[in-house]
Amino acid sequence: MNLEAVTDAAHPMYQKALALYRLSFPLHEQRELPSQERILLDREYHFCLVCDQSVFIGLVLYWETDDAIYIEHLCILPELRNKKYGEQVLSALKARHKTVILEIDPPADSVSERRKGFYERCGFVENPYRHVHPPYHRGNSGHSLVVMTYPKPISPKEYRAFNEYLCGKIMDKAF
Repeated sequence: MNLEAVTDAAHPMYQKALALYRLSFPLHEQRELPSQERILLDREYHFCLVCDQSVFIGLVLYWETDDAIYIEHLCILPELRNKKYGEQVLSALKARHKTVILEIDPPADSVSERRKGFYERCGFVENPYRHVHPPYHRGNSGHSLVVMTYPKPISPKEYRAFNEYLCGKIMDKAF
């Protein structure tokens, strides 16, 4: 399994990756296309194809700073889920020895409970902070999510720094 960076919307796999992105996330959790293309140029943003040898199997979109990695979106092709590809992507990011941060829907049904269990099996822990992700679309409101981190919970100071980075840098170009 390897991650292949896409740094330009002209990349031959960009449209196929966007199709998986659109299939995998509800509209309110997706960036608008102009926003996605603008941030491809940001050195902290990584739009990566997940490949098994040369076969496209998924997508991971993340932001990396000196101290942390924030996974904005992670998805595997539906027909290839439950084959440990998601675990392999997370392992590759965890191997950089930084705090890894991601958000999930609050566990309210079997799907969201399984998702939380998956991340816990991968070593992530839930943080106690009341967290609202800013909207990706003008006119929408933010949505409540659970912050999970690896390898341990983050302090209130670290959470504030993450939330400032999210609300400032990451969402600055959302629309």
